[in-house]
Amino acid sequence: MRFTRIVGTVAALACALGAGAAAAPAQDRGQQASGEAHGAGHGTPHRTQVERAVASYEAMQEHLYVDDGSGLYLERFPRHAGDRPYSYEWPFSQAHVATLDLTGMPGRTGRQFVDDLADRERGQEHFWNADGGTTGLPGYDSYARAPYGDGGDMFYDDNEWVALAKIQQYLATGDEAALARAEEIFELVVSGWDTDPSHPAPGGVFWTQADWSSDRNTVSTMPGAQLATRLFMITGEQRYLEWAQRMVEWTDAHLLAPNGLYWDNIKLDGTIDERHFSYNQGVPVGTYTLLYQATGDVTYLHKAESIARASYRYFVTEGRLHDHEVFFNSIWFKNLLLLESVTGGTRYREAMEDYAERQWREVRDPATGLFPVHGETTELLDQAAMVQIYATLAWPRGQASILY
Repeated sequence: MRFTRIVGTVAALACALGAGAAAAPAQDRGQQASGEAHGAGHGTPHRTQVERAVASYEAMQEHLYVDDGSGLYLERFPRHAGDRPYSYEWPFSQAHVATLDLTGMPGRTGRQFVDDLADRERGQEHFWNADGGTTGLPGYDSYARAPYGDGGDMFYDDNEWVALAKIQQYLATGDEAALARAEEIFELVVSGWDTDPSHPAPGGVFWTQADWSSDRNTVSTMPGAQLATRLFMITGEQRYLEWAQRMVEWTDAHLLAPNGLYWDNIKLDGTIDERHFSYNQGVPVGTYTLLYQATGDVTYLHKAESIARASYRYFVTEGRLHDHEVFFNSIWFKNLLLLESVTGGTRYREAMEDYAERQWREVRDPATGLFPVHGETTELLDQAAMVQIYATLAWPRGQASILY
């Protein structure tokens, strides 16, 4: 049984987004945004964010989409010698999320990407391993399966990103199949929980099922908590809330650094990888924001605000942001928008706009529309991240409540 307040939100957003509209010609998509929704930023006009989102997406489609009927993408452009025919699942999932974010842009502009999103959904299923991985539960492999590839190891974080996208899709459109897949993936995530009490810091979700890693990561545990919280808010099933609390408590106990930021992972010998990645801060911000909304416990909101302040200081004030990967930063920023959808304010949105402006001016190649972040090659992950950034900056502010 679904909570009435969630179903009402779904219905309203589905009406606003107009799911089922036909796709418009690519050259018209950015132009048709003029006059639709306005006032999305302190420095960059809303129309500009829309146009940049569309232009970045069209460049991704022109240079990275594989037009062979598979619905898949290249890992990077131009291709390198020895590259596989298609990208891995993690980059594909971010192109999937980018397309989903485009559908969330207001009015006709967002509706024109509904058919594209359906194509991403078809492509996503080429990674689905219905037979299950090492824990016996189905999930998405790290590479496309036959006839497009030979599959690969399952990564729990890969699956969590897809599940969170499915939740976003459900909240926007009421798609019950998307919700069912997110619930199915959550069972896979739970199967990846460390249950051996002899391990240092027992607990946490392993990063991968591959036998070459036994790390338990912030990025495999906290997105699981975020997914669990969303599922609790939608279904009201207490089990989801209990898992969310268990996951955040473990991560805080073992991977929260004295500076208020999260380390990356802990190994089975107890060694901690103490690097701070931006997405490892963003997901906890979003998770604690949702836990506040789910429970009404203001302690969770204060926690989210504390992590946001500490990470803003570390990445923006102290000048580290541009040293970190674009695709990590996009996840950080989007979770900050989720926080501001609850608390108000514009500090984090303005930082996101400044970042987006600098990427457009200093990194983007105007000849191709691509973002060759590390040289002449553009990674699908980077291009998809920039599409996500511009698209979500074009969203009405309150709509950020359904992000991740």
